[in-house]
Amino acid sequence: MKALVLEKQLELNLRDIDLPTEVGPDDVKIKMHTVGICGSDIHYYEHGKIGQWHVNAPMVLGHEGSGTVIAVGENEKILKEGDRVCIEPQVVSKKSKEYKLGMYNYDQKVKFWATPPIHGCLAPEVIFPGDMVFKIPDNLSYAEGAMVEPLAVGMQGVTKAKIKPGQIGLVMGCGPIGLVTGLAALAGGCSKVYIADILSEKLKMCEHYPDLIPVDLSKENLSERVMDDTNGWGVDRFFECSGAVKAYEAIFSCCSPGAHVVLIGNNAEPVPMNWAILFAKGLEYQTVHRYSHQYEPSIRLLGSGKIDVKPMITHTFKFEESVLAFERAAEHRPTDVKLQIKIDEEK
Repeated sequence: MKALVLEKQLELNLRDIDLPTEVGPDDVKIKMHTVGICGSDIHYYEHGKIGQWHVNAPMVLGHEGSGTVIAVGENEKILKEGDRVCIEPQVVSKKSKEYKLGMYNYDQKVKFWATPPIHGCLAPEVIFPGDMVFKIPDNLSYAEGAMVEPLAVGMQGVTKAKIKPGQIGLVMGCGPIGLVTGLAALAGGCSKVYIADILSEKLKMCEHYPDLIPVDLSKENLSERVMDDTNGWGVDRFFECSGAVKAYEAIFSCCSPGAHVVLIGNNAEPVPMNWAILFAKGLEYQTVHRYSHQYEPSIRLLGSGKIDVKPMITHTFKFEESVLAFERAAEHRPTDVKLQIKIDEEK
């Protein structure tokens, strides 16, 4: 089957590769329609590794996917052929303690799409367990269905933040994850959410979202703006989505006493922390690693229109242009928010 294969660092090919084709009793076969390009895909392409995961053998990329069910296993009772779906791209053991505790995203033996050595979904067809495949309503496009995966990350962060109605949020980083986190925070009860970035071009996306308040860090002092607007109190919920070490400085200068801090962005280097200030302000910290139980609420919010991800989809490539799409993504253009690849040109 033809697929987009990362051979090694900086080497991509759209070529034939052996992939599973047999539908097991608990599986479904999906004809893929749209796949988004994630920052982790690009990181594997550019660096050949992320943390403990190294690309030591050819690997199919892609984990933000939507498509149509074309076959179901004998034990699958919910999905049927023709269903439009999106896929939560992790396979976990139902016997693991993490799964039984409801935090299956921390299963140490999880098989996650496009995380070495597990193949991803940038291929015409995939086989996947039916219990991790979710129907999308008719009013959502396949492109929006492929956005459920990044939205689920933001939803995980917002769930951990335990927002109370009317609170004020701050998101560091106006990339795809920062944007969906901000929108999820608004949907979760925040009255307004500041979103800060050093690139003014990225912040232009906030024109589509009036309750996301852009702060251009190249022109404005973030803590002064936040403290002026909140009468010296600070923000109640802080979401770090940039991965930048410097962004952590804003935690201490922008957070209110008792604020919840949620760390979502991955750091390339260790982050120094001023724990004395943390103790003095009583800040509560949470970290995010992927997601659990977030697909269905994410789909419902998209279907209801309370969250709109369509403006974030800035360019769509054909399947034959997959290598070109990744080369474009690796340019890190500030005006590119979410690039997607359309695999099924018939719909």
